[in-house]
Amino acid sequence: MPWRRGRRPAAAIEHVPRVVQRHIASFTLGPEAVRRAREAVTEHLPAAGVAPGSAFADAVLLVTSELVANVLRHAPRSPVMDVGITVAAGQLVVSVADAEPRLPDLSDEGMGAGLRMVAELAADHDGDVSAEPAVDHDGKVVLVRFSMPS
Repeated sequence: MPWRRGRRPAAAIEHVPRVVQRHIASFTLGPEAVRRAREAVTEHLPAAGVAPGSAFADAVLLVTSELVANVLRHAPRSPVMDVGITVAAGQLVVSVADAEPRLPDLSDEGMGAGLRMVAELAADHDGDVSAEPAVDHDGKVVLVRFSMPS
């Protein structure tokens, strides 16, 4: 091609899927749920590149605690909940799924103090909060995204 004369060919760009780390643990609802969820998340933070005891780790654990407490408060008929962390593309996502199909009101007017704190912690780390219907059951999943610290 005439416009390419004299140019060396560009290196081929290899399309390699990004590495995704995902860990999910299921818990029955009860008084030990918050502690067990925090322990499960804590166990996987070092593999995700998050320093234990760091401000970022503390934020992730506080968000986990609040989301699980919300399940205990607002989805008491849910027999179990799934708590997960996913790390990919510079983000860490905390997810909590339950069997309650009603989505939380994430508007400024509709959020309670706990979800407002969760949203503020996510925003402090260039993240956000969302909720969506679950894919594999009638419930929902609440997702909190954080940008990983550099």
